[in-house]
Amino acid sequence: MKARKPHSLIVGGTRGMGRVLAEHLAKKGHRVSVVGRRAPEKKLPRGIRFWQADLTREKALRETLVDIVRRGGRLSRLVCLQRFKAARGDAWEGEIATSLSATRLLIEALAGEFHPAGDKSVVLVSSAASDVIAAEQGPGYHVAKAGLNQMARYYAVVLGQAGIRVNVVSPGTVLKPENRDFYLGDARLQALFKQVVPLGRMGTAQEIAEVIDFLGSSNASFITGQTLLVDGGVNLLSTETLARSLFTQD
Repeated sequence: MKARKPHSLIVGGTRGMGRVLAEHLAKKGHRVSVVGRRAPEKKLPRGIRFWQADLTREKALRETLVDIVRRGGRLSRLVCLQRFKAARGDAWEGEIATSLSATRLLIEALAGEFHPAGDKSVVLVSSAASDVIAAEQGPGYHVAKAGLNQMARYYAVVLGQAGIRVNVVSPGTVLKPENRDFYLGDARLQALFKQVVPLGRMGTAQEIAEVIDFLGSSNASFITGQTLLVDGGVNLLSTETLARSLFTQD
């Protein structure tokens, strides 16, 4: 009897890191469902199915989740990468609704929909702004990201008896298809990253996808409630060290 393909649901997977992850898992043989507020600009590859949904509309979102499971089968993995777009309304309420309220709904609505033989993994994508201040972002962004980290710890405990693991990936600045030309085309920016990042370069969306894949897989079967920073070591440096590095840059 042919083994059933694992079903992975990626929320916020139409572009950026989410799309790279969706394509990565599809190539590995996963049946991938992607939820986004707007349809992808470029057609998704075979093996990936798009579902349009506004995460702030609870009733409609619940109906979409039921349909996703009905059509794609019980889940192996859930990954949440959704982000609030500032142009859509009040930044504080939007960040809380999109990052925290929607994530809570997704986890609780789908907790009983994981396949018994699957990975039973939830991965939330957060940010370094959960612990430090990113001046270009508002208070809602910081509170939402910090809340995601604590939410992962809470559900790791609450859902642990069901075998569901919940972890967080917190990326640094990452090269994505949408920003790749901007960063790689600026020699000064590249020199800056080389100087301040201990590994001497920017990370890539593919590298983040690999980490999310690892945490979702059986290779991480005894890891839960953890936040994994993926930033090339920037978090290890003191502000004084970073300032000195910038001051001495040629």
